[in-house]
Amino acid sequence: MDDFGLHQGINDAVFALVRQGRVQAVSAMVGGAAWPEGARGLFEVARTGSVEIGLHLDLTECPINPASRQPLGHLIARAYLHQLDPVALRAEVASQLDAFEAALGCAPAYVDGHQHVHQLPQVRNVLLQELAGRYPSRGLWLRATHAPQGAAHLDARTRFKSHVIAWLGARALSALAQHQGLRQNARLLGVYNFRGDAAQYRARLDAWLHAARHGDLLMCHAGLLSPGEHDLLAAARQAELEVLGAEAFKDALHAARVRLAPMGQILAGLPAQ
Repeated sequence: MDDFGLHQGINDAVFALVRQGRVQAVSAMVGGAAWPEGARGLFEVARTGSVEIGLHLDLTECPINPASRQPLGHLIARAYLHQLDPVALRAEVASQLDAFEAALGCAPAYVDGHQHVHQLPQVRNVLLQELAGRYPSRGLWLRATHAPQGAAHLDARTRFKSHVIAWLGARALSALAQHQGLRQNARLLGVYNFRGDAAQYRARLDAWLHAARHGDLLMCHAGLLSPGEHDLLAAARQAELEVLGAEAFKDALHAARVRLAPMGQILAGLPAQ
């Protein structure tokens, strides 16, 4: 579940789905307005060991240093032109890892990126260098964004967006991760344009589940309305929560012969609990 800490409505949705056993991973935005309050509850979740907590590296929404914030398109362009300030970038990555460790008392189980920034040129190099220095045992894993095949019944725009995200750095990040001995999920499911109601999201979810293979990761962004927050994904978040929290979700998993488990457990070859 992405975007924990961005606002209270997302935090509340995450905790609700965790209690239902529907979420196996929570990606934390440590610069978010709701992170300090939410981190206390997330600390208790982490202690159970049933849900992995990761860092949702953020350079576009609410990084620790406001000067690090850039619109996504601008960030992509500057990253590909190698125009990002490496000193400032390293400081921001370090600050977010520091904030995560300070709140939860441990290293992240994994790292991914808000809007997939962790895979961009320069960002991926700085990130992996920082991870190597902090966590030499290489116990964590990185989110891969490789696009799924076999989901032909998803609409063309959804399939296209999935491939564009992968094109922006999946292969290069995987090469670096492999060289450094870091594990990754197989493919990324759950990419779409954040449009449509609960029925449309349910149809997409069925498609992703039937296309799923061992080691794939299903990304989701569920949330509730949070007073005073201007969230462009508010409607999509509520639709996702309605579907993921419904009893019918268990039926969908059964129909697709899919079993959910923490990715670290899957990558380690451990049996599902």
